[in-house]
Amino acid sequence: MPADRHPGRAWKQGPALAVVPAPRTERPVRIGYARTSTARQELAGQLEALHRAECHKVFKEQISTRIKVRPELEAALALARQFKEAAPETPVIFTVHELKRLARNAAELMTLSAELQGAGIQLELLTGPLTGIYDPNGMGAMFFAVLAVAGQIERNYIREKTLDGQVTAAAKGNHGGRPKVIDDDMLTFAVALKNKGVPVPEVAKKLVIKTGKNAGKNPSVASVYRALAEAEQAAAADDGLPLRPKPVRIRRPGDALTPEEIDLRERLQAQPHPNAETRS
Repeated sequence: MPADRHPGRAWKQGPALAVVPAPRTERPVRIGYARTSTARQELAGQLEALHRAECHKVFKEQISTRIKVRPELEAALALARQFKEAAPETPVIFTVHELKRLARNAAELMTLSAELQGAGIQLELLTGPLTGIYDPNGMGAMFFAVLAVAGQIERNYIREKTLDGQVTAAAKGNHGGRPKVIDDDMLTFAVALKNKGVPVPEVAKKLVIKTGKNAGKNPSVASVYRALAEAEQAAAADDGLPLRPKPVRIRRPGDALTPEEIDLRERLQAQPHPNAETRS
């Protein structure tokens, strides 16, 4: 008998063994969401990918990106929250085919990120360069922040390209917008009538719109006044004349002088008096 067994003594129970819990092997719950902007676009590709991902339930809708409230998206998020509340230890994953199906812009994406983070729900992207599962409570929070910055940079780039395109089109004479109610032929006729002394309201009655939804109708008197004023300004610019006279500012006692008025006063004070030599 080994000495450490203390032979001849009464038996005593030793310390209890530590119980190590077995690792949880619960399968995650996946809630899928598919969306297209118009009815002409197909949902089949997204639905097939979501079913291959073994989503427990898939929500789908065909709705324009201009519509802010998306009922099926709200229903999918609500079901994901219910699963997480019922089984907090079970991973709940919100799965979409690609990122653009979730939000219209970076602001909506950040709002969705905060909602997922508050509920402890993960986000899974099935396609694209960011394919993977992102936990908003871990490194996934950085993922959403980077997406927001990237979305803002993309919008600024699109805006700059749009402005550049507008400047290029304007240089070619294409200013965009709605077509003019009064075309060049109508304007020439209106100017001739006005030069003959015909009142502008009567001029408007003699003009007929040729195209657009108001085709066959007379233009409004305001449109004729505006077109005649623009033609007058254009003619003055061609002659090298100022388009409009500068308005005169009436100065009241106690009003502060403008920088131009202060400069004029100093230059006048610096000039010698015309009778200075006679007086001396």
